Amino acid sequence: MTLPSSPAIPPGEITHLLYLHGFRSSPQSTKAQQVAALMAAQFPHITWWCPQLPPSPQAASALIQTGTANWPAQRMAVIGSSLGGFYATWLAAQRGCKAVLLNPAIDPARDLAKYIGEQTAWHDPAERFYFAPEFVDELRNLKVGPMPHPERVWVLIAKGDEVLDWHEMTARYPGAQQVILEGGDHAISDFADYLPQVLQFLNLQAAN
Repeated sequence: MTLPSSPAIPPGEITHLLYLHGFRSSPQSTKAQQVAALMAAQFPHITWWCPQLPPSPQAASALIQTGTANWPAQRMAVIGSSLGGFYATWLAAQRGCKAVLLNPAIDPARDLAKYIGEQTAWHDPAERFYFAPEFVDELRNLKVGPMPHPERVWVLIAKGDEVLDWHEMTARYPGAQQVILEGGDHAISDFADYLPQVLQFLNLQAAN
């Protein structure tokens, strides 16, 4: 999928923040909840949105596009974890906005092909969804090339990720700010320790 290159955007105060969760995850994930709590406590003036993404990548991208259509590109940012990092990469390439990527999926069409069929949600095992074969092609359609503004991308990568290859993650984002953890895990269990760096990169201004 080829997207138009966005013009360089000068840094400014973020007024809108989007969080995109990963595969089988939800807004109830630990990282999403940590960011949500921080936004409510220190940044209530910033528009915050963490939607439940549908299993279909095409439907998920449509939801993201519709929900952020009126957001100012130069004042919005997106945080994406795992598959959400893949979606965040697509959105950042499209809008030219800042992006924070947490162990981002690099080739989910390849990696998720083995999950075709009925799946359970991590945070509610009673909730089930069907990952259809056509979703793999939908993921391929969302893949983008090199980031037009890598300086507007910050990536947190754990070498200890048990799901994704950290070498692929580092190679995918040349020119971006990368923080590489020697250990860690896919969930980035100590994510709270890195929230100050996230805030600094996003240039978030706390309410007075």
